[in-house]
Amino acid sequence: MKFSKTSLLLSFVITLMACQDSGPQDFLLGQDQCDNCKMTITDIKYATEMITEKGRIYKFDDLSCMTMYESSEVEKAKNAQFYVIDFPSEKFVEKANATLVQGGAIKSPMGGNTQAFENISVAEKAAAELGAAVIK
Repeated sequence: MKFSKTSLLLSFVITLMACQDSGPQDFLLGQDQCDNCKMTITDIKYATEMITEKGRIYKFDDLSCMTMYESSEVEKAKNAQFYVIDFPSEKFVEKANATLVQGGAIKSPMGGNTQAFENISVAEKAAAELGAAVIK
């Protein structure tokens, strides 16, 4: 059986697309825009992502922007996955598995003033140092 070059290329592209990660996507700081407020995302430590059931990725510059978007776009947010950045490591963590610290000396881009932590003891220590509250 002979395959044409086009068929071979098409098979390669389909295979490559099937192997792509379906999780969160790295931020392009200074280039990506918040899907809620349209500001440029410049601080990775406060950035968040929502991935819809269909795989569309929405990026936000602050947890408060993601929360507002989730409230205003209920259908898009339905069954979506939500990711925050672990403040110390700057790695993605599912929001449901993160401990959030809010207030005190925390200053985030859009005034949500919330940091996310993968480790609860690290979050509690940060909250004490910042005069903030553990909210989850």
